Amino acid sequence: MADPFVTIERRPDGVALIRLDRPKANALSGAVLGQIFAAATELREDPPGAVVLWGGRRIFAAGADIVEIDGAGAGTVGANFTSALGALAALPRSTIAAINGYALGGGLELALACDFRVCAEDSRLGLPEVLLGVVPGGGGTQRLPRLIGPSRAKELIMTGRQVPAAEALAIGLVNRVVPPDDVLGAALEWAAQLARGPLVAHGLAKWAIDAGLEGTLADGLALEQEAFAAVAGTEDAARGIASFAAHGPGKATFVGR
Repeated sequence: MADPFVTIERRPDGVALIRLDRPKANALSGAVLGQIFAAATELREDPPGAVVLWGGRRIFAAGADIVEIDGAGAGTVGANFTSALGALAALPRSTIAAINGYALGGGLELALACDFRVCAEDSRLGLPEVLLGVVPGGGGTQRLPRLIGPSRAKELIMTGRQVPAAEALAIGLVNRVVPPDDVLGAALEWAAQLARGPLVAHGLAKWAIDAGLEGTLADGLALEQEAFAAVAGTEDAARGIASFAAHGPGKATFVGR
């Protein structure tokens, strides 16, 4: 049986915590990526309220296992990243990367596959593949410019420099910066808040945004109307509308249906 580098803890508040633990630096080998894919598949089949991905207090993930690039080949490594990170990105729930320490190369690409990122004040993030004479192969050239814009993405990818937490927040690479000891707690608290929300609406909004970015504005607007029509018939929508009429905004209690 393969070593359990990736585990799932389902918490009473509806949050699922995915924990990476491959000493020393959470290098994303084929085995680790396979387990991330399996974890994402399990969560897609039985979705929690929200998901937090954490690499531990020392490091989020250092990137791809360089030995495998030389051995299995870049094509195999890239395919492993594409399947694992694609499965994570496709979860119909809010996902939060909780980043302590370094998130470099494939580690940052893993964080980019999440919807949100919380990082420590002393974290460093970057895509240093160019320093090896190669380019990112786990989605970095596509997800990073969609998040922070093409010019900033080109600068980070073509220089390979590491971005400190304050700059990462300023350019929109992360959503929140907290003290190192507070990273996991802050991510779990945010996830628990999301897990109490209208989960069908979360999933449809995520789908409309992500799918809409792949096409034209007209295509995206059509997707939005499809999502709007679908969510209008949910129990949460009925609860939200009734609560608004009776008590004003922000008072509804949702059930995730």
